[in-house]
Amino acid sequence: MYIKTIVLLYIIYYFNVVLGSWNTQDFLKREHSLSRPYQSAGMTIPFWDFSGSTMVTNNYIRITPDLQSKSGALWNTIPVQIKNWELQVHFKVHGKGKDLYGDGFAIWYAKDRLVSGPVFGNNDYFHGLAIILDTYSNHNGAHTHQHPYISGMINNGSLHYDHDRDGTHTQLAGCEAKFRNVDHDTHISIKYEKDTLTVSTDLENRAAWKECFKVTGVKLPTGYYFGVSGTTGDLSDNHDVVSIKLYELDLPDDNDTEDRSKITPSATFFEPPRDHVDDPKPSALSGFKLFFLMLIGAIAIVACVVIGIMFYQKQQEQSRKRFY
Repeated sequence: MYIKTIVLLYIIYYFNVVLGSWNTQDFLKREHSLSRPYQSAGMTIPFWDFSGSTMVTNNYIRITPDLQSKSGALWNTIPVQIKNWELQVHFKVHGKGKDLYGDGFAIWYAKDRLVSGPVFGNNDYFHGLAIILDTYSNHNGAHTHQHPYISGMINNGSLHYDHDRDGTHTQLAGCEAKFRNVDHDTHISIKYEKDTLTVSTDLENRAAWKECFKVTGVKLPTGYYFGVSGTTGDLSDNHDVVSIKLYELDLPDDNDTEDRSKITPSATFFEPPRDHVDDPKPSALSGFKLFFLMLIGAIAIVACVVIGIMFYQKQQEQSRKRFY
């Protein structure tokens, strides 16, 4: 009996500690969370609005279908009044494209909601936080990373998201993340506590968070809204949200009494900015013209060599005549 009790205690410890490191034991805020079944009466979702191409099904909420030129969004209707929180999103990105696909989706903590725009379906020059899951396979400009790619951006309304450069000039940090067209569940965690932003993923079906990036010195106000938006262009994908869970983090040693509703979104750290250099323009010469010019150049080189040899031989003959 004693051994069975010890074994039971170890099992309880495992689930509370080991599995607890992937999820969280803090307070679930249901007014900011979303899980199946989604619908109540009619086509409404309690505490959530959706727009554009967003479609609600029994098993997922599809922000965009795998079709060209689609844009959709899903926004919470209740402003967030807690200072320290963790948002966990269960999502799925998949489509028929093997080599070409896009564009991606973004998770928002923003001042304005349901404002469509060019930044993955949301407005540019926003106020707040954007976590961008960029899948655009036809890379914009020169990069040192592969896609899909997860990045973070803080904006006080003055920054432009440079979509032609995938936002690399204004991002906080980022990491490569292979979350597209996998057979298992994919999750992302966005944790904000004591002015530290930590983004982690579970993309390998291990029930364990893997840190993507961590940035200190991030100031976010209360009273903003959570949302998800996505777009497709010439390339496309299905962008699905399965669940959204917001947890209030219990930090008993937090003595911050600042009124966070009045502050402006800011960050003390950004990745080193990169010069915005325009992509090299393609040559105006067609392939045939280029081949023709190369052929003429080769003939000219051969002709020079032949003339040089003939001149050398003539000089040699004249030298022999003088000798005799």
